Amino acid sequence: MNDLLRREWHDLLYAWAVDPGLADPTFEGIWTHYAEPGRFYHTLDHVQKVLETVESLGSYARNLSAVKLAGWLHDVIYDSRASDNEERSADYAERLCDRLSIPQGRLVASLILKTKTHDAGADADAQVLIDADLAILGASEPAYRTYAQKIRQEYGWVPELEYRSGRRRILERFLTRPRIYHFLSHLEDPARRNLAAEIVRLAVA
Repeated sequence: MNDLLRREWHDLLYAWAVDPGLADPTFEGIWTHYAEPGRFYHTLDHVQKVLETVESLGSYARNLSAVKLAGWLHDVIYDSRASDNEERSADYAERLCDRLSIPQGRLVASLILKTKTHDAGADADAQVLIDADLAILGASEPAYRTYAQKIRQEYGWVPELEYRSGRRRILERFLTRPRIYHFLSHLEDPARRNLAAEIVRLAVA
């Protein structure tokens, strides 16, 4: 997977005419972050799936390259004990764009910030990114259960009852939305079933 992602990273930077000599060092920096201890779901595997979904929704995006770059970097900084991961990831993205002379740094950063609340508003680029980030919610039941287990591992430091309560509140907020997805309508019903089923599991003592 890393070789495939490395090629995709090279291709993305090539579209901006970035110095090829900067592709490998910046990829290694990103890889190092996503390979940090304590990550079980927010890894390069998640990035790969986000990028695949972004690509499939590319016709809806106004600036597909910026959405892809945001997909790469939206979880580059991740600490389950912190509340400012998106802000720090956005800052990382903006600084990286400056280093690579990519002019859309602010756009990429703004897209990353919208993954904090998963509220895209009327921004088509943000809608594509957020749909891709939330696609796991509409996965098959086994895949969703694996995802939920990995999230629990990332929050292994949280006591069980506290985790169940907090996680349930997050899932319930998604269920109260008129719709979860903007473009992945075929995932809407599976996502709601998965969320409801996890809420039931979390309620069991």
